[in-house]
Amino acid sequence: MLAPGTRFDGFTLLHADRSLVVLDKHSGLLSVPGIGPEKADCLASRAARAFPGARIVHRLDRDTSGAIVLALDADTHRALSVQFQERRTSKRYVAIVAGDPPSDSGEIDLPIRKDLDDPPRQIVDFEHGRPSVTGWRVIRRGRSAQEVIERCDALGATASCTAFDSLPAPAPYARLELEPRTGRGHQLRLHLKSVGLPIVGDDLYAPPELRPHGTRLMLHASHLAFSHPATGQSLAIDSRPPF
Repeated sequence: MLAPGTRFDGFTLLHADRSLVVLDKHSGLLSVPGIGPEKADCLASRAARAFPGARIVHRLDRDTSGAIVLALDADTHRALSVQFQERRTSKRYVAIVAGDPPSDSGEIDLPIRKDLDDPPRQIVDFEHGRPSVTGWRVIRRGRSAQEVIERCDALGATASCTAFDSLPAPAPYARLELEPRTGRGHQLRLHLKSVGLPIVGDDLYAPPELRPHGTRLMLHASHLAFSHPATGQSLAIDSRPPF
Protein backbone atom coordinates (compact mmCIF):
# COMPACT_ATOMS: atom_id res chain seq x y z
CA MET A 1 0.00 0.00 0.00
CA LEU A 2 1.37 3.40 -0.98
CA ALA A 3 2.17 5.83 1.82
CA PRO A 4 0.31 9.13 2.32
CA GLY A 5 2.27 11.93 0.71
CA THR A 6 3.11 9.92 -2.41
CA ARG A 7 2.91 12.34 -5.32
CA PHE A 8 1.57 11.67 -8.79
CA ASP A 9 1.05 13.87 -11.84
CA GLY A 10 -1.82 16.12 -10.78
CA PHE A 11 -2.52 14.75 -7.31
CA THR A 12 -1.03 13.61 -4.02
CA LEU A 13 -2.15 10.61 -1.95
CA LEU A 14 -3.72 11.51 1.41
CA HIS A 15 -5.18 8.13 2.42
CA ALA A 16 -5.46 4.64 0.95
CA ASP A 17 -7.03 1.37 2.06
CA ARG A 18 -8.67 -1.62 0.37
CA SER A 19 -11.96 0.22 -0.18
CA LEU A 20 -11.11 3.80 -1.07
CA VAL A 21 -8.48 6.46 -1.60
CA VAL A 22 -8.51 10.14 -0.69
CA LEU A 23 -6.45 12.30 -3.02
CA ASP A 24 -5.25 15.88 -2.89
CA LYS A 25 -6.23 17.18 -6.34
CA HIS A 26 -4.05 19.92 -7.76
CA SER A 27 -5.53 23.12 -9.16
CA GLY A 28 -6.09 23.14 -12.93
CA LEU A 29 -7.13 19.49 -13.27
CA LEU A 30 -10.71 18.46 -14.06
CA SER A 31 -12.27 15.93 -11.68
CA VAL A 32 -14.05 14.06 -14.50
CA PRO A 33 -13.86 14.32 -18.31
CA GLY A 34 -15.44 17.33 -19.97
CA ILE A 35 -17.01 17.52 -23.42
CA GLY A 36 -14.52 17.12 -26.26
CA PRO A 37 -11.15 15.36 -26.60
CA GLU A 38 -9.27 18.37 -25.20
CA LYS A 39 -11.05 17.80 -21.87
CA ALA A 40 -10.50 14.05 -21.64
CA ASP A 41 -7.57 14.36 -19.23
CA CYS A 42 -8.82 14.45 -15.65
CA LEU A 43 -8.28 13.20 -12.12
CA ALA A 44 -10.57 10.21 -12.69
CA SER A 45 -8.49 8.86 -15.58
CA ARG A 46 -5.14 9.58 -13.93
CA ALA A 47 -6.21 8.03 -10.62
CA ALA A 48 -7.53 4.90 -12.38
CA ARG A 49 -4.05 4.27 -13.77
CA ALA A 50 -2.55 4.41 -10.27
CA PHE A 51 -5.49 2.73 -8.51
CA PRO A 52 -7.30 0.32 -10.88
CA GLY A 53 -11.07 0.50 -10.48
CA ALA A 54 -11.02 3.91 -8.75
CA ARG A 55 -14.27 5.82 -9.25
CA ILE A 56 -15.01 9.46 -8.42
CA VAL A 57 -17.64 9.89 -5.66
CA HIS A 58 -17.93 13.70 -5.69
CA ARG A 59 -16.30 16.52 -7.62
CA LEU A 60 -14.20 19.61 -7.19
CA ASP A 61 -14.13 22.42 -9.75
CA ARG A 62 -11.17 22.28 -12.13
CA ASP A 63 -9.34 25.14 -10.44
CA THR A 64 -10.19 24.12 -6.86
CA SER A 65 -7.55 21.99 -5.17
CA GLY A 66 -7.85 19.68 -2.19
CA ALA A 67 -9.31 16.52 -0.74
CA ILE A 68 -11.50 14.29 -2.89
CA VAL A 69 -12.49 10.66 -2.27
CA LEU A 70 -12.58 7.84 -4.83
CA ALA A 71 -14.06 4.39 -4.24
CA LEU A 72 -12.20 1.24 -5.30
CA ASP A 73 -15.25 -1.02 -5.66
CA ALA A 74 -18.93 -0.73 -6.56
CA ASP A 75 -20.29 -1.28 -3.05
CA THR A 76 -18.07 1.41 -1.56
CA HIS A 77 -18.97 3.81 -4.37
CA ARG A 78 -22.67 3.24 -3.76
CA ALA A 79 -22.40 3.71 0.01
CA LEU A 80 -20.30 6.86 -0.23
CA SER A 81 -22.53 8.35 -2.92
CA VAL A 82 -25.52 8.00 -0.60
CA GLN A 83 -23.64 9.77 2.21
CA PHE A 84 -22.82 12.71 -0.06
CA GLN A 85 -26.34 12.89 -1.48
CA GLU A 86 -27.85 12.86 2.01
CA ARG A 87 -25.29 15.41 3.29
CA ARG A 88 -23.95 13.08 5.96
CA THR A 89 -20.40 14.16 5.22
CA SER A 90 -18.39 17.10 6.54
CA LYS A 91 -16.50 19.39 4.16
CA ARG A 92 -14.48 22.52 4.83
CA TYR A 93 -12.57 24.81 2.49
CA VAL A 94 -10.04 27.61 2.80
CA ALA A 95 -10.24 30.67 0.53
CA ILE A 96 -8.44 33.98 0.07
CA VAL A 97 -10.97 36.73 -0.63
CA ALA A 98 -10.78 40.43 -1.44
CA GLY A 99 -12.74 42.58 0.96
CA ASP A 100 -13.33 43.04 4.67
CA PRO A 101 -15.87 40.58 6.15
CA PRO A 102 -18.44 42.42 8.32
CA SER A 103 -17.95 40.06 11.27
CA ASP A 104 -15.76 37.15 12.34
CA SER A 105 -18.24 34.51 11.19
CA GLY A 106 -21.58 34.20 9.49
CA GLU A 107 -23.81 32.38 7.05
CA ILE A 108 -24.74 33.08 3.44
CA ASP A 109 -28.22 31.89 2.45
CA LEU A 110 -28.84 32.64 -1.23
CA PRO A 111 -30.68 30.38 -3.72
CA ILE A 112 -28.70 29.38 -6.82
CA ARG A 113 -29.50 28.19 -10.33
CA LYS A 114 -27.63 27.77 -13.60
CA ASP A 115 -27.25 30.84 -15.79
CA LEU A 116 -28.88 29.48 -18.95
CA ASP A 117 -27.61 32.44 -20.98
CA ASP A 118 -23.99 32.16 -19.86
CA PRO A 119 -22.94 28.64 -18.84
CA PRO A 120 -21.13 27.42 -16.81
CA ARG A 121 -21.89 30.41 -14.59
CA GLN A 122 -24.42 30.17 -11.78
CA ILE A 123 -26.62 33.04 -10.59
CA VAL A 124 -28.61 33.94 -7.49
CA ASP A 125 -32.34 33.63 -8.22
CA PHE A 126 -34.82 34.09 -5.38
CA GLU A 127 -37.71 32.76 -7.46
CA HIS A 128 -36.27 29.72 -9.23
CA GLY A 129 -32.99 29.04 -7.44
CA ARG A 130 -32.30 26.00 -5.25
CA PRO A 131 -31.72 26.59 -1.52
CA SER A 132 -27.99 27.09 -0.91
CA VAL A 133 -26.27 27.80 2.41
CA THR A 134 -22.60 28.45 3.23
CA GLY A 135 -21.12 28.97 6.68
CA TRP A 136 -17.92 30.99 7.00
CA ARG A 137 -15.44 32.27 9.57
CA VAL A 138 -12.42 34.54 9.36
CA ILE A 139 -9.02 32.91 9.90
CA ARG A 140 -6.95 36.04 9.26
CA ARG A 141 -7.36 39.59 7.95
CA GLY A 142 -4.74 41.66 6.15
CA ARG A 143 -4.08 44.79 4.11
CA SER A 144 -2.52 42.82 1.25
CA ALA A 145 -2.93 39.34 -0.19
CA GLN A 146 0.56 38.44 1.05
CA GLU A 147 -0.52 39.04 4.65
CA VAL A 148 -3.12 36.28 4.51
CA ILE A 149 -1.24 33.81 2.31
CA GLU A 150 0.77 31.22 4.24
CA ARG A 151 2.53 29.29 1.48
CA CYS A 152 3.49 29.68 -2.18
CA ASP A 153 4.39 26.08 -3.09
CA ALA A 154 1.24 25.60 -5.15
CA LEU A 155 1.76 21.88 -5.87
CA GLY A 156 2.69 22.36 -9.48
CA ALA A 157 0.00 24.96 -10.18
CA THR A 158 0.84 28.36 -11.64
CA ALA A 159 0.54 30.39 -8.45
CA SER A 160 3.67 32.03 -7.10
CA CYS A 161 4.47 34.74 -4.58
CA THR A 162 5.40 37.15 -7.37
CA ALA A 163 1.95 36.76 -8.93
CA PHE A 164 0.39 38.26 -5.80
CA ASP A 165 2.51 41.40 -6.09
CA SER A 166 0.19 42.71 -8.82
CA LEU A 167 -2.96 42.42 -6.70
CA PRO A 168 -4.44 45.74 -5.51
CA ALA A 169 -2.81 46.97 -2.28
CA PRO A 170 -3.24 48.40 0.22
CA ALA A 171 -6.69 46.87 0.29
CA PRO A 172 -8.44 44.49 2.66
CA TYR A 173 -8.10 40.75 2.16
CA ALA A 174 -9.15 37.85 4.34
CA ARG A 175 -8.39 34.18 4.75
CA LEU A 176 -11.68 32.34 5.34
CA GLU A 177 -12.75 28.87 6.36
CA LEU A 178 -15.91 27.84 4.52
CA GLU A 179 -18.43 25.11 5.29
CA PRO A 180 -20.94 24.38 2.51
CA ARG A 181 -24.21 23.13 4.00
CA THR A 182 -25.58 22.39 0.54
CA GLY A 183 -23.68 21.25 -2.53
CA ARG A 184 -24.57 23.45 -5.50
CA GLY A 185 -22.28 24.07 -8.45
CA HIS A 186 -19.95 27.04 -7.84
CA GLN A 187 -21.76 27.62 -4.54
CA LEU A 188 -18.80 28.96 -2.56
CA ARG A 189 -17.52 31.11 -5.41
CA LEU A 190 -20.91 32.68 -6.20
CA HIS A 191 -21.95 33.13 -2.57
CA LEU A 192 -18.76 35.00 -1.70
CA LYS A 193 -18.93 37.16 -4.81
CA SER A 194 -22.58 37.97 -4.03
CA VAL A 195 -21.71 39.38 -0.60
CA GLY A 196 -18.81 41.46 -1.89
CA LEU A 197 -16.01 39.01 -1.04
CA PRO A 198 -14.84 37.54 -4.38
CA ILE A 199 -12.21 34.81 -4.27
CA VAL A 200 -8.80 35.87 -5.56
CA GLY A 201 -8.02 34.24 -8.91
CA ASP A 202 -11.63 33.36 -9.75
CA ASP A 203 -11.91 33.64 -13.54
CA LEU A 204 -15.72 33.49 -13.50
CA TYR A 205 -16.80 35.65 -10.58
CA ALA A 206 -13.92 37.95 -9.59
CA PRO A 207 -13.09 41.26 -11.34
CA PRO A 208 -10.04 41.29 -13.66
CA GLU A 209 -7.77 43.04 -11.15
CA LEU A 210 -8.12 40.02 -8.83
CA ARG A 211 -6.99 37.63 -11.57
CA PRO A 212 -3.38 38.63 -12.35
CA HIS A 213 -1.42 36.32 -14.63
CA GLY A 214 -0.08 33.31 -12.74
CA THR A 215 -2.62 33.44 -9.92
CA ARG A 216 -4.69 30.31 -9.40
CA LEU A 217 -8.15 30.17 -7.84
CA MET A 218 -7.45 30.58 -4.13
CA LEU A 219 -9.90 27.92 -2.98
CA HIS A 220 -8.86 24.62 -1.39
CA ALA A 221 -10.84 21.69 0.03
CA SER A 222 -9.03 21.39 3.35
CA HIS A 223 -11.12 18.89 5.32
CA LEU A 224 -13.28 15.89 4.46
CA ALA A 225 -14.98 13.53 6.91
CA PHE A 226 -17.38 10.64 6.34
CA SER A 227 -18.32 7.21 7.67
CA HIS A 228 -16.09 4.51 6.21
CA PRO A 229 -18.41 2.02 4.46
CA ALA A 230 -16.28 -0.99 5.43
CA THR A 231 -15.83 -0.22 9.13
CA GLY A 232 -18.64 2.18 10.00
CA GLN A 233 -16.10 4.40 11.74
CA SER A 234 -15.62 8.08 11.01
CA LEU A 235 -12.71 8.88 8.70
CA ALA A 236 -11.46 12.48 8.75
CA ILE A 237 -8.83 13.70 6.29
CA ASP A 238 -7.13 17.09 6.33
CA SER A 239 -5.29 18.68 3.42
CA ARG A 240 -3.00 21.64 4.00
CA PRO A 241 -3.74 24.47 1.55
CA PRO A 242 -0.90 25.23 -0.88
CA PHE A 243 -1.34 28.97 -0.23
